Amino acid sequence: MDRGHPTLVSPSPKEGAPTRGGGMALAFAQVVLWGFNKHYRLFRETTQAAKERFEQARWQEAQEASRERLQFYDRRVVETVERLEREFRTERLTQAFWPQVKFEYINLLLDHLQPECAETFFNSVCCRILHRNYYNNAFIFVRPTISTEHLDADPPAYRSYYPGAHGLLPALREAFVDFGLATPFQDLERDLGLVVDAAAGRFPQRFEPAPNHQVQMLSSLFFRNKGAYAIGKVINGNFNLPFAIPILHAPDGTLAIDAVLFDMVDLLGLFSFSRAYFMVDTPVPAAYVQFIHEMLPARPKFELYNMIGLQKHGKALFYRDFLHHLAHSTDAFVAAAGIKGLVMTVFTLPSFPFVFKVINDHIPRPKDVDRAGVMAKYWMVKLHDRVGRMADTMEYSHVAFPRGRFAAELLDELKRKAPTMVSEEDDSIVINHCYIERRMTPLNLYLQSAQADDARRALSEYGLAIKQLAAANIFPGDMLYKNFGVTRNRRVVFYDYDEIEYMTACNFRTVPAPRNEEDEMADEPWYSVARNDVFPEEWKTFLLGDPTIRATLMELHPEIFEASFWQGLKERIEEGHIEDVFPYPADRRFDAARLTS
Repeated sequence: MDRGHPTLVSPSPKEGAPTRGGGMALAFAQVVLWGFNKHYRLFRETTQAAKERFEQARWQEAQEASRERLQFYDRRVVETVERLEREFRTERLTQAFWPQVKFEYINLLLDHLQPECAETFFNSVCCRILHRNYYNNAFIFVRPTISTEHLDADPPAYRSYYPGAHGLLPALREAFVDFGLATPFQDLERDLGLVVDAAAGRFPQRFEPAPNHQVQMLSSLFFRNKGAYAIGKVINGNFNLPFAIPILHAPDGTLAIDAVLFDMVDLLGLFSFSRAYFMVDTPVPAAYVQFIHEMLPARPKFELYNMIGLQKHGKALFYRDFLHHLAHSTDAFVAAAGIKGLVMTVFTLPSFPFVFKVINDHIPRPKDVDRAGVMAKYWMVKLHDRVGRMADTMEYSHVAFPRGRFAAELLDELKRKAPTMVSEEDDSIVINHCYIERRMTPLNLYLQSAQADDARRALSEYGLAIKQLAAANIFPGDMLYKNFGVTRNRRVVFYDYDEIEYMTACNFRTVPAPRNEEDEMADEPWYSVARNDVFPEEWKTFLLGDPTIRATLMELHPEIFEASFWQGLKERIEEGHIEDVFPYPADRRFDAARLTS
């Protein structure tokens, strides 16, 4: 597990700047950078190969590459640590040595194209070797030292195209030619015409081309699942129109533009924490993140690093944001809203939009899982396509929080339910292991206070979430409303993973008819039930108690209570079919009939 992150409450660094440590410190720093450079070379190789996988519609291979890439970083950290321990006998190194190594490492990064990620890699390596007490400014990069402002590659991260007298369509055509897709488009002129028509309604009524009128397009396509996305913006004077253009395969094997996304909600949904990470070739990741952040200023940079597959650096940025927030706030950590679970103790800082989840030491019946099993489920979700319906989580070890910020009731609850996960050191509460994810309103609480139209929308979203998870080979297990959350954009997302299973591991059955009156009146089932047997019709008992909810769900999603629906999906998955799950509303699509459904 990665521990490459700063503690939340770090000791003050010693006074005085480090001096150059000579050959040994430099050699040590060079080995760390060797490890990072190897990691990023392999990272780029697999992202560059995403283009060919997309062109040839190798969807199973694309999913496997996405899962494999998530494990690259930790493997290189382990490999680098082993080399350092072998070559430098790290247990004998003195405290004075580490600031010298950091000083040499900074010098090595002066002309590096991924310095911010290399600093995070340095933290990950050193924190595997150092005691937590030394996670401070003198030893590791609690704050960045190399600026990435205006950092870019050659050729640069984005290209500019000028509509001039000929209009938007020729500029877009040139951009798409530059992407160099080997698979031909079914009718690129038709599709770009649809994009231009959609864009026309977004321009001011009296549009006059300004001297800076241009289309800026990120040089690399963004690949995820069965789609590729062109990301860019139209600029004219002070007018700025961000967009994303999804490209899909048509049934005849050609390509087609499926939509163009202009709405901020759609763009935020595309780069959502509930979706898998993109495959995109980023020789200078800071330049890509800056471009997207200018398009989506509401999306923090740590989430954008996550979205391009650099989730380890995303974790480091998150903690820097959190440290900053702690320094400028005074509210206390409290138990999160909602029904308390048997598996996790969940707490939050009301002024900060995230929750912290700690696995309890003892997990009582009826749950049949232990800590290792819960962690395995969370890792399963991390590796899986989340299709916009499962929250991404960040996993941390040995995290120190300021003791004075904990409500007494919360600290008592943590010590009672997860005593092995909590310790006190001076003025800090150290959580030995936790997950952090976006805070959402639990669906059960949302439904209690929602107006009729909002409740109907949420229930529609709930049913869609279940169906889309199932299409992605995920059976949620526990379907209770308390295990689903409503996001700020009113999307329903699943976030309780201790009972999830692959659809292909489940046996969906219809409840057998009772053989006699005794069967009908019995407290126990009159039929045998294996461990992975699932009876969807039984969910009506605990999901449809409220008459209004019952009427709405049975109108919108009656099939989720039928075994045949689940059996059919399972068969398609076992046959190797990968369902289309679009990260934008169906009404944004130009012509769904001409593309794979």
